[in-house]
Amino acid sequence: MTIDLEALYIDLHRHPELSFQETRTAGVVAKHLEELGIEFEEGIGRTGVVGVVRNGDGPVVWLRADMDALPVEERTGLEYASTAHGLDPNGTDVPVMHACGHDMHVAALLGALERLVATKDHWSGTIVAVFQPAEEYGAGSQAMIADGVLDRFPRPDIVLGQHVTPLPAGTIGVRSGTQMAASDGLTVTLLGRGGHGSRPQATIDPVVMAAATVMRLQTIVSREIDPRDVAVVTVGSIHAGLKNNIIPAEAKLELSLRYPDDEARAAVLEKVERIVRAEAQASGAEEPPVIVTDHTLPPTINDVEATARLTLAFDTAFGAGTVMDPGMFTGSEDVSWFARESGAPLVFWFWGGADPEAFAAAHAAGTIERDIPTNHSPYFAPVLQPTLNQGVDALVVAAREFLAVPTV
Repeated sequence: MTIDLEALYIDLHRHPELSFQETRTAGVVAKHLEELGIEFEEGIGRTGVVGVVRNGDGPVVWLRADMDALPVEERTGLEYASTAHGLDPNGTDVPVMHACGHDMHVAALLGALERLVATKDHWSGTIVAVFQPAEEYGAGSQAMIADGVLDRFPRPDIVLGQHVTPLPAGTIGVRSGTQMAASDGLTVTLLGRGGHGSRPQATIDPVVMAAATVMRLQTIVSREIDPRDVAVVTVGSIHAGLKNNIIPAEAKLELSLRYPDDEARAAVLEKVERIVRAEAQASGAEEPPVIVTDHTLPPTINDVEATARLTLAFDTAFGAGTVMDPGMFTGSEDVSWFARESGAPLVFWFWGGADPEAFAAAHAAGTIERDIPTNHSPYFAPVLQPTLNQGVDALVVAAREFLAVPTV
């Protein structure tokens, strides 16, 4: 059979699922793997799916796609826009959207597998297709590793993956070395003393403490990091209080930190902790704040030799000028755990999903940041074509580059 990839993508986009809740998505993947005659297992790392295509002697190539969506209310206006809701880890009902393009990743990998299965006479070796849950939590790859994915399936000789971004559709972005930043997610609980809103003098107000902490944290990058270096300190959420006339007992901040290497990581973490504790002390807090690390992601580092080889293959397949160096992205990924834990090289690239004409117009006007929605935006939606077809093509080209050529 032939997979209707556009219909598949639209279906996945309409039915997004939060991290570790990708049961319907995993079922769709399993159904297509079965129809393609690919052996597979479900439930790896809770909701992950792994398919294996064995085709004689040769290298083992892992192709990875992530499956989860985000707690975002879609505002794209698309006919197939998501109206889905789900429960977040706190049990709160939230809107859900594929605001990061993981639906495109899944569709492209299934399309690539279909073509690779149909052209087995052109390559030899083993393909392991990893449909990973919970990338947005930075936990899915490690959950699969803890579940034995590296031991239960052929270990990789190389790990390959891709991500759709608001580059112009038809282009590919890849670079040797650090492609994406390392990151940590922190939850900071500031402990005050609650009381009546009319008697602030009898309280230690954690809302004011939180406000001071947020503002002071922004001075880390602006005043304590060399302007030539890369670092990001983002406070993505603040939770405190339930009523306007009650001063709460605590406030919680959720932080996202980004850096290119371990040295920068250590420096930023030290500065964050220093400021959080100092602001609590300055507010007269009777108990020190609690700082919990929710996740840690290493930098995504592309193998130099493998990246050069794949860049040449992309240039040959798609034409000179298609591939660009996008610079280091300050976003983070957990795909590199598969390569790190197995000792295999990694190549992870980006492919464009933005309308080329709209991108060119925004570039000319200097309004890309405003007019071209990026990943995690409620307006993010890759143009269906040529994005989908090129996502398939890129995976096929990459897989064949590192698989063996059959001998006649």
